[in-house]
Amino acid sequence: METAINPAEIHHGKKLSLLISFAMIMGVFGLGLALAEEGMDVHYSDKFQGKPTANKETFDQEGMTAAHKTLPYGTKVKVTNLENNQSVVVTINDRMATRNRNVIDVTRKAARELGFEKKGRARVSIEPVQ
Repeated sequence: METAINPAEIHHGKKLSLLISFAMIMGVFGLGLALAEEGMDVHYSDKFQGKPTANKETFDQEGMTAAHKTLPYGTKVKVTNLENNQSVVVTINDRMATRNRNVIDVTRKAARELGFEKKGRARVSIEPVQ
């Protein structure tokens, strides 16, 4: 004898699976564990000085802020230059274009502290911090 599958149970199972996945992700972040990203970093062009960022703050090249594609505004991120191991903490206050291949764009001040202001770009790792 075959057992009939109730479509409502399948739908409920998918919802449950999504909820479990979401809870696991939130658990990782809630425990202070973070997912690191590696890639290229550049500093903003001076043409953005004084202009509004995506979250409506005024952009300041001498601040310690950055743009990221997906991290929420206000997220603090440790950026480490993989060439010299220098690190800074910046706050996400802007968005990057989705076509941008960099993992993060930082201010001129952050680039200076990371040791790549004159070079213009560096390979970095980024990691949200609490």
